[in-house]
Amino acid sequence: MKRISNIFIRFFIGIARLFDRIIITPITKLFVRVYDLFSNNGKGFEKFITHRQSLVIISLLFALTAFFAVEKKHISLVDSSAEILYGKPVIVDYNEALYVVEGVPETADITLIGGKWNVYLAKQYPIDGVTLDLNGLSVGNHTVSFKYEQAVSSVKYKVDPSSVNITIYDKISETRELSVDYINKDMLDSKLNIDSVVLSRDNVIVKGAKHQLAEVSLIKAMIDIENLGNTKEGSKTLENIPLMAYDKNGNKLKVEIVPVTIDATIKVTAPSKEVPIKLVSSGELDGKAIKSLTASVSTVTIYGSEVALANIEFLPVTVDVNGVNENRKYNINLVKPSGVREISTKTIEVELVVDEIVSRDIKNIKIDSINVESGLKVSALSAEDSTATVIVNGSKSVIDLLESSTIKAYIDVAGLGVGEHEVDVKVSGNDTRISYASRVKKVRIVISKK
Repeated sequence: MKRISNIFIRFFIGIARLFDRIIITPITKLFVRVYDLFSNNGKGFEKFITHRQSLVIISLLFALTAFFAVEKKHISLVDSSAEILYGKPVIVDYNEALYVVEGVPETADITLIGGKWNVYLAKQYPIDGVTLDLNGLSVGNHTVSFKYEQAVSSVKYKVDPSSVNITIYDKISETRELSVDYINKDMLDSKLNIDSVVLSRDNVIVKGAKHQLAEVSLIKAMIDIENLGNTKEGSKTLENIPLMAYDKNGNKLKVEIVPVTIDATIKVTAPSKEVPIKLVSSGELDGKAIKSLTASVSTVTIYGSEVALANIEFLPVTVDVNGVNENRKYNINLVKPSGVREISTKTIEVELVVDEIVSRDIKNIKIDSINVESGLKVSALSAEDSTATVIVNGSKSVIDLLESSTIKAYIDVAGLGVGEHEVDVKVSGNDTRISYASRVKKVRIVISKK
């Protein structure tokens, strides 16, 4: 066993010596020689690199390396390549003063095919876009090819689409009136109102094909409220206001407008009006009557256009009392009437006080007629048909102060012609705390010509 062990030991020692002689020793000598070349201020290396035979050998090695690299296509710059330039603008060359062109796309794609380096160079050239030359073409339909400047001759350029079908029309002109529209109107202070706008001109010239102008319904000066800045009451002039053309459905149209922009003087005002709050109950109480219905404020100031404010005499506020049988307080958000931009008070408190119900008859209320056609008159068939007894229900304190002049009984004769008729009696009153009803439900009348 000991003999076999010695044989294995000698075998591995022999392999180690062979490895040292063939690999370790030569590599060590190589590193020592390289170190010697770079020592002594690099004189040895300088002598080696400047030797004529050394230069020839080095040049040959580099040439062979480059040859094999190119031959095996290891240099990526010589590989063929293709790259697409998307969305290049289409430039149309034609007489814009005389013609209108339809069917031209806004952009086209360009494919560059060639070596990677050449394609890279071609991309660096500042080419504006694809050209469509229509000079020399007359009115009608045409198929025209795109052109693109070939900046690098070694690269193949392909435009997609390569051609396009276009239609050329005669350009005509028409005069149109201007109207005004607003952008960002919500940015105007809610208490302010645009009272008037005076444009620098009343009309403009619209140019385009005949069928295009036939679609133009409106030309608007688009006033951007944001450009008014921190506006207060007074006048301000805005310059270079853009103009837009629209069809009857409000869609924008691409037509030429001359001039492109105009100026406008805008008068800003802050009309306001103080109006009383009128409380109106809605629904029926549960076995009770309204004794009082009062608001925390009696009047508010409203802001809006002068026309809208002129038609508003009070601000109605509806209070839902349906099913209520005890005193209650409400917080109610005020609703802006049409044409009103702002209200001085946003929310009010309303207090409802209930009371026991009492009834009272108000006799001899004259029955009036409404909606009588022109040339006709209405008469009661008897004295009993000319007046009504009105039942009023409410709080005793309210009914005791009720005046009969505030009650109205009437009949509606809309659509009725000459002859005798039986119609319904209706009743109304000024005080919403009281309910009104007529004891007589119907009366007989006669309609005759005047």
